[in-house]
Amino acid sequence: METFGARLHRAVRERGPLCVGIDPHPGLLARWGLADDVRGLDRFVGTVVDALGDRVAVVKPQSAFFERFGSRGVGILESTIRQLRDAGSLVLLDVKRGDIGSTVAAYASAYLDPSSPLYVDAVTASPYLGVGSLAPMFELATAHGGGVFVLALTSNPEGASVQRAATADGRTVAQTVIDEISQLNAGVQPLGSMGLVVGATIGETGHDLSRVNGPLLAPGLGAQGAAAADLRVVFGSSLPSVLPSYSREVLGAGPDPAALRAAADRLRDECRAVLAAG
Repeated sequence: METFGARLHRAVRERGPLCVGIDPHPGLLARWGLADDVRGLDRFVGTVVDALGDRVAVVKPQSAFFERFGSRGVGILESTIRQLRDAGSLVLLDVKRGDIGSTVAAYASAYLDPSSPLYVDAVTASPYLGVGSLAPMFELATAHGGGVFVLALTSNPEGASVQRAATADGRTVAQTVIDEISQLNAGVQPLGSMGLVVGATIGETGHDLSRVNGPLLAPGLGAQGAAAADLRVVFGSSLPSVLPSYSREVLGAGPDPAALRAAADRLRDECRAVLAAG
């Protein structure tokens, strides 16, 4: 069984360092001339999958924008996941789940068990009930070749008050998260399967990412204010592990499929140049 880290390493090598988020919020649906309903959601997602599924390394559907339409929206999410996997993209489901005991185990089963209709390559997770509380996710991901991206240093300004708070040993909360994920990836080749989320807008972090040995998802690029060049400042020597993530910067080019592909190609090439130079 191939690990998620190995699949990601190969996908980035073959398709380039780019993750595209699918965030079908009402404003974007309107911009595409679509109604804010299940039919509009289905047309929007279908266009994105057809345009990008066979050329982007990772696609990241944001679960909330599907869940808001109830069971029919979740049904479209299930279909989207299948279509993306069939097209060869890795699917990172942005759910940011975090809980304890049997509940986090149930979340793990929902997204990381191959028998689930929502089975994906990797998920995002929140560590703020303790990184150890996510153990069922890590274990199931390892058992089935999946990945988990844990929030560490996020782009939203409110995050700093928690993430940069000092713990009893003097490390920040974020550094403790970074260090615990680093331990899970120790010695894994070519890349560990447990990643971190580090926002591209935060500037120089003051945190040590050098031992993570896993993927570093960098949201905040494009519409949220960061440019590809900012990745050098945020990640420094850890640039080779960065997976840049764009959503509206790509999706805003639609609904023309050729324009979506052109936007994705341009951003992928910009990021490749920055990461290679680092």
